[in-house]
This record gives sequence, structure tokens and C-alpha cells, in this order.
Amino acid sequence: MFKRLSQLWRLFATGLSFVLFGIGGLLIPLFIVPVILLFSADEQTRYRRGKALIHHLFRFYITVMKSLGVLTYETHDLDKLKQAQLVLANHPSLIDVVFLIALMPNANCVVKSALLKNPFTRGAVKAAGYIVNDESADDVIDAAKAAFKRGDALIVFPEGTRSVPGRPLKLKRGAANVAVRTQALVTPVLIYCEPVTLTKGQPWYKVPASRPHFTIRVEAPISMAPYAAMDKPAVAARTLTRELSEFFNQEIRLRERSA
Repeated sequence: MFKRLSQLWRLFATGLSFVLFGIGGLLIPLFIVPVILLFSADEQTRYRRGKALIHHLFRFYITVMKSLGVLTYETHDLDKLKQAQLVLANHPSLIDVVFLIALMPNANCVVKSALLKNPFTRGAVKAAGYIVNDESADDVIDAAKAAFKRGDALIVFPEGTRSVPGRPLKLKRGAANVAVRTQALVTPVLIYCEPVTLTKGQPWYKVPASRPHFTIRVEAPISMAPYAAMDKPAVAARTLTRELSEFFNQEIRLRERSA
């Protein structure tokens, strides 16, 4: 009986969390973005303040979800994010990016253009100046170089979409191509969610029987020097993609076995 009541409460609290997210997404462009525009002398200052705003809002949002009993979480080795440039993470849940931005005050993201058409996300994307990945590969790489030069840490999910539970991760080459062609320091981040929730194709109201627990573990950075020594960037990107895929899948399998 208690478990059933707990699940019903989490259903209500999850719905409330989505409502709060939507309200925040609508209020940002109406009230906060105009203030940032008014008091920012240039575009770079505006984007820096926009990123800081989203960072603090997402930190608050995570705290609210935890306080409501929607989820719990733990983090490991966050100090490794201080010098991070290109952060590559697996993507088991819809709210992975919320966690990462909440943990990184200088976070930039590569996002789909669909988010610019969504009234609940458009304001945040524009305020922070996130990179849109529907542009050409060269444009994305140029934007990434500019972001690194400003001191941003760029978050990319190499799968390009959320993981499918129980299936090996399939990484696309785009993230490795950015790493190789910008020579950015790559910092892998492993995200685990037990039990799984808000996965690909799973509606928000399908809450698990027990409260989801997120574990976010930052791994040691990967130098691009060995890949820079390769003759062709395309070969280096393929090699890095393969090695990252092996790394992520191996770590996830070890986690599943220990669980």
C-alpha cells in the first residue's frame, strides 16, 4: 500500500515538475531575457549572463525535484569539470542535460533546431546562445572553437538521442569530429539512472515503481594528441568514436553487472 501511494505521489510530483519547467520556459523570454539584453553591452556578455541564468535555474529545478521526491542523485569527481572543454556523456534520460548544466556554470550545448521552435525551450536556447546542430558540420565546428575560446565547456551527447535501455550505445561521429578538429580536451561523463525513467519513447506518466536514483561520474580527460598525430582527421574521428563507444559500453555493462 505504501509503495502504491509513493508511486502515485511521484506521478503527481513529476507532472508538477514538468509544469514548473514549462512555466519557467515561458517566463524567461518575457521577463528575464529583456533585462539581460538591456544591461549587456555586447553579445558575448549577453550569452555569458544567459548561460549563468540557465545554470542557476537548473540547479534550483533539480533541488525542487529532489525535494518533491521525484528523484535522488549523487555525483563523483566534479572537480574534473573545472578544466573541461568538450564534455561527452551518455544519454539515458530526458533530464540528463538539466543535470549537466546545473553542475557546470559555463556550460554550452549543441541542440536541435526544434528547440528553437518550442515555446518552452526557445527562450533558454536564445538567451544562452547555444549551438544549433542543424547547421553544416563546418559551422558547428567553428562555433565550437569560438565557444572554447570564450571559456565555455561544450556538452555533447555522442549518441545524438537518448539511449535505448538494454541496447549497446551507438555513437555518431559528429562529437569525435569536433574533438579532433578543435583539439579540445575531452572529458567523458557517465550517467546512470536506476530504475530507468524518461527514456526514449517513455511518456512522463510512466513513473517507475521506486524512486529513480541518478549517478553522475566524471571520468579522467582524454588528450587529443594521439589523434592529432594521425594523418587524416576522418580516420582520427572514426578511431576516437570507436574507442569512446567501447569505453562507454564497457563501463555501462560493468555497472549493470554490479547492480
